[in-house]
Amino acid sequence: MKIIRTVEELSAIYAGGLTQASVAKVTKQLTPLYRNMIEASPFVALATVGPEGLDCSPRGDIGGVVRIVDEKTLHLPDWRGNNRVDSLSNIVRDPRLALMFLVPGSNTTMRVNGRGVVSNDEALLESFEMDGKHPRTVIVITIDEVYFQCARALIRSELWNAENFVDPKSLPTPGLMLKAAEGDFDHETYDREWAARAAKTMW
Repeated sequence: MKIIRTVEELSAIYAGGLTQASVAKVTKQLTPLYRNMIEASPFVALATVGPEGLDCSPRGDIGGVVRIVDEKTLHLPDWRGNNRVDSLSNIVRDPRLALMFLVPGSNTTMRVNGRGVVSNDEALLESFEMDGKHPRTVIVITIDEVYFQCARALIRSELWNAENFVDPKSLPTPGLMLKAAEGDFDHETYDREWAARAAKTMW
């Protein structure tokens, strides 16, 4: 198998493919229209890097997954999850991060590259109160660049086409996947109790 090992080789293959729009769409801060898109997003994928490698974590929240503080600053609360804190551990040691926002029904995604810090400031945590609960930390993100992503990937995948939705019953359950990893694991009880457990620990 032939492997491309230099940027020069890549440039030769993709020469002439970069359009004016691909460059012009990149800004150093939020524009009003970019702000509108991000405010409409309830879901973002958070990518980070650390000494152990890379991490990409899903984040979701009702009414907007991030809080826009100003044109250069976002707040991303860390709600209940699996407590692995992979993303947070990475950010504490290496502030670089990337975000990809999805807006249900739209084929346009928004991307942010920037830097983050992890805060447990009491007033900041309290400002995100939900059902009487607070996140344990908030990622404070400084935007380095923001732009919209070409829609072709979502169009090709037909991501929002309900006719192509996969029946969850055809997929392995979380309990079954845990059993495959651990061997001696009560997957039936885990799966049976999961919905009620999640509902009680959403925030």
